[in-house]
Amino acid sequence: MPDPVHSEPCPAPVVFSMIGGKWKLSILQILIFEGTKRFGELRRELDGITQTMLTKQLRALEADGLVARRIYAEVPPRVEYSATEDALALTPAFEAMHRWWIERRAI
Repeated sequence: MPDPVHSEPCPAPVVFSMIGGKWKLSILQILIFEGTKRFGELRRELDGITQTMLTKQLRALEADGLVARRIYAEVPPRVEYSATEDALALTPAFEAMHRWWIERRAI
């Protein structure tokens, strides 16, 4: 019986384009482990990110189905970002990376 993991083309390039780069993993980590955040809250937690870059990264994550944006009809308008179910499914991957990092530091 063929091994489905090795018989399919490797999805790594697609996955890396969805979550790769300097900011996407950090944004996802915050939204997955801390919950829904407003734009300003995210910007304060991401030291060094510009407003333009945060907007770009959130739009890309939203386009890939990893971040949901909710706009409230208020004055001034309130916008909140949260991790989607697809993003929350990455929780074990984040936890595995964390364990890997802790174990590597102990060496």
